Amino acid sequence: MKKIIKYIGHYWYAYLFAIVCMVTAILLDMLYPLITKRIVDDVILGGQVQLLGGLLGAIAVIGVGRALGGYLKEFTFDVVSIKIAAKLRKDLFAHIESLSMDYFDDTNTGELMARVKDDVDAVWNALGYVGMLMIEVVIHVSIVLYCMFALNWKLAFVPLGVMILMGVTAVFMERKLNGIYESISEENAALTTIAEENLAGVRTVKAFAREKFEIQKFLSHNRRYYELNMQQAKILVRYYPVFQFTGKLLPVAMVIIGGVQVIQGKMTLGSLVAFTEYCRNCVWPMEMLGWLTNDLSSAAASLKKLNKIYRQKSSIAERERPVELGRVKGEVSFEHVSFARGGQEILKDVSFTLPQGKTLGIMGATGAGKTSIVNLLMRFFDAEAGSVKLDGVDVRDLSLKQLRSSVGTVMQDVFLFSDTISENIRMGQRKTMESHAMLHAAELAQARKFIENMPETYETVVGERGVGLSGGQKQRISIARAIAKQDPVLILDDSTSALDMETEYEIQKALETLKSTKIIIAHRISAVRNADEIIFLENGQIKERGTHEELLRKQGLYYQTYQAQYGNAAAELAV
Repeated sequence: MKKIIKYIGHYWYAYLFAIVCMVTAILLDMLYPLITKRIVDDVILGGQVQLLGGLLGAIAVIGVGRALGGYLKEFTFDVVSIKIAAKLRKDLFAHIESLSMDYFDDTNTGELMARVKDDVDAVWNALGYVGMLMIEVVIHVSIVLYCMFALNWKLAFVPLGVMILMGVTAVFMERKLNGIYESISEENAALTTIAEENLAGVRTVKAFAREKFEIQKFLSHNRRYYELNMQQAKILVRYYPVFQFTGKLLPVAMVIIGGVQVIQGKMTLGSLVAFTEYCRNCVWPMEMLGWLTNDLSSAAASLKKLNKIYRQKSSIAERERPVELGRVKGEVSFEHVSFARGGQEILKDVSFTLPQGKTLGIMGATGAGKTSIVNLLMRFFDAEAGSVKLDGVDVRDLSLKQLRSSVGTVMQDVFLFSDTISENIRMGQRKTMESHAMLHAAELAQARKFIENMPETYETVVGERGVGLSGGQKQRISIARAIAKQDPVLILDDSTSALDMETEYEIQKALETLKSTKIIIAHRISAVRNADEIIFLENGQIKERGTHEELLRKQGLYYQTYQAQYGNAAAELAV
């Protein structure tokens, strides 16, 4: 709530101007019944026909002023609410981007999509048209009541009592709707998550002939979403007629009660006409009350969801005054590093030093902790014990920007954006990365040939997640992206698994020409055999280390892997 107030406070002058226009328009509206009173009492009953022209002219002037005030009011509210919504969406997205990896491990993408889009839209609605009408209802009713009390204070207590009753009814309805809107918001997030997962993984769904199962899963959540919306509709249908009926009944009741006072000489006919007009001015706020309460309840539920995200803090925090390295050389070291996640020990007492410009190969079975080394170096997570250092400085003491901009990565799960190949290689550096650097990176990654054979070459749009490209093509573009950054440290996490042996060999030869410090994580012996040092992980611990030849001579885990990949004859020959 404080954040919303802060946004509103930033545009206080615009809201003030809109409210001034609103009050002006309402005050002009309040003059209509008084002019009508004069027409009835002075012109029709009093016979002062000469006043009619001036009174009709006043009505015309009031109409123009009312229209201008209403236009400025609505336009200002719309512009300000659009600006606040855009800023809120931007800040929310930036906050989500700032959160650490553990948050994304525990949160569905679909839920975040629903928060960024649907919930911000609900708040936008409350700050714009709905908020404007709510303020207008309060001001309008206050001025109308003042005018009615000025005309006939005894008679004014009737509409006042009715409006108080309608206000209590609206509050009661809002309380019932509040819980339903929270459930609708949650179910909307679940529905979005299922849709997003199925559309992103449609090939897997079709490959396993799971369309029927996934449709049923979607329909179960869709049914729950339908039921919640039906509950909302039932509450609204139950209460809306009360507001509408009361709005229609009030002016009729005022005509009957006021008519009796006119007959008794306690009130003029013109005053009764004016009072009835003021009663009609009370009708639309009462009819709007249910709808406004409905939308405000929805916005309140959405605001709770947004605040829940804002309360999340990144578990990876920078130092108040981080160390700034003048030039990153690329020396990497792990000193007695241990790491656990979800109560499970992943790395235990891992130590190694990788000098500048050298290459480290990391092997091990699935789940041995290979990728966790990358996550700790990039500081996606922090080690529980020991220290990870870059150029002799603990990564926890460096700024995240300098750390991550100094390390180029090719991850296991290749991700390409729905953009051109050029943009995917440049990764947002179109203005700073020269074309020859991009072309050179593509050539080193053995991607230039297939890219230039495409109709649009480097301007070919690859589609979402690189759909339309083979696994090997996506890996080569991803490798080109990492090389093009020319970072001091280059990490390749199982980055050639989809490539044929010949292409992998060519890429390895190209990588040897780079001056970067390299960490190569792989399951293939061929990917790490030329590394300056190879470490073999098992259950989060370094079981073996050495060069390719040294590890083969040990005839341990590395040797067994070599045998499995190349056969006994090749292993014997190598030894």
